[in-house]
Amino acid sequence: MGILVLVFIFISLTQHGDAHGPDSCKHGGGLCRVGSCVSGEYVAQYCFEPIILCCKNLTPATTES
Repeated sequence: MGILVLVFIFISLTQHGDAHGPDSCKHGGGLCRVGSCVSGEYVAQYCFEPIILCCKNLTPATTES
């Protein structure tokens, strides 16, 4: 019975309106984090709303030549 509850919760989270999923977050240069973003990051979207956030750096990473 517990497994069915977990499956139901997972399905309901993925079907939520603003949940874009981890692939969309990674493709946009972000990382999925639980709870809150770390210092120097902001919430760009949700991987699974409202628990798992897609966090991106405040300043874009620069590459040195």
